Amino acid sequence: MLMNVIRAIFLLVMGGLAGRAASLAREGNPFHPALIFVGVTGLALGAILVDLLTPRKRIQTISAVYFGLIVGLILTYFLQVALEPSLAMLGTSVSEPLRQATLALVAVVICYVCVSTLLQTKDDFRFIIPYMEFAKEVKGSRPLVLDTSVIIDGRIAEVAEARMIDQPLLVPRFVLQELQGVADSSDKLRRNRGRRGLDVLNRLQKMNGIEVRIHDVELPELAAVREVDQRLVILAKHLGGKVVTNDYNLNKIARLQGVDVINLNDVANALKPVVLPGETLNVKLLKRGEEAGQGVGYLDDGTMVVAEQAAHRLGDMVRLTVTSVLQTSAGRMIFGRLDAPGPVRPAGNVPPQDTHGRAGH
Repeated sequence: MLMNVIRAIFLLVMGGLAGRAASLAREGNPFHPALIFVGVTGLALGAILVDLLTPRKRIQTISAVYFGLIVGLILTYFLQVALEPSLAMLGTSVSEPLRQATLALVAVVICYVCVSTLLQTKDDFRFIIPYMEFAKEVKGSRPLVLDTSVIIDGRIAEVAEARMIDQPLLVPRFVLQELQGVADSSDKLRRNRGRRGLDVLNRLQKMNGIEVRIHDVELPELAAVREVDQRLVILAKHLGGKVVTNDYNLNKIARLQGVDVINLNDVANALKPVVLPGETLNVKLLKRGEEAGQGVGYLDDGTMVVAEQAAHRLGDMVRLTVTSVLQTSAGRMIFGRLDAPGPVRPAGNVPPQDTHGRAGH
């Protein structure tokens, strides 16, 4: 709405200037007043049209064009000063129109070279003043680059709500596009996952104290890369950030290229209570295991418990003695055997008290 008001004011001002210029044209100006009015008005409409056709402007591109033109005009001026003695020696052999046309041609070429050079190198020479990146002061020096899978997973929102994150959360533009593609999928399951990811992003953006930025700066290294995982690793390496994911393959790729990774599955496993062999726990067996005689149940935190020789107790709350614990990036598995028959308290994954009054695991 505000932009439409600004455009309307701009048109009114330019219309007034066009009328003023047309009235001045009647006072001995060789140009026809109507031609001047149409030209100025057309220039205003052209400027608005260019503005409408480029809704997503980037300050890096605008500054590159701006400073490229300035540098080009300065170089043209110095070149003109340097060539002035040579042109004076030629005397009248060079006509004034030809001289002006030559200087104009040189100015256009130099400005073009300067602008194109700065546009192609704006991401490499950030120490030059025109390319300084201005950003808000945020806690933490290394941004967290979010992967599509971790956004859809949704647990990153709970971690952020727990005030465990003080770095900016970075969502690359290509990750957001992939997320939108999933949300627009014809497959119902994929569509629901994509919409869940967009809801998680919206939830993160509304949190106080959490900075979520959409990163769309183009890097030369990303031009020839199409795989999202590889692009994510390159971007995180360029920014000195950490990749946040729960994708096993992306975890391996990033670590192989020297990029730090935060795997939410590893974080979740680290926060689960420690269970040691020999301790007891109560669990309800829900289904048969892969091996003969095994029964499978789950703790309240989702940890899978495999009970040996307990397939005949499906549906019952049983007490198990832990024999081994298997820890992987995909999760934790607890193996146990049935305890001696006795009263069983339906306490979920809360272990019984031992004889010393200390809670076991």
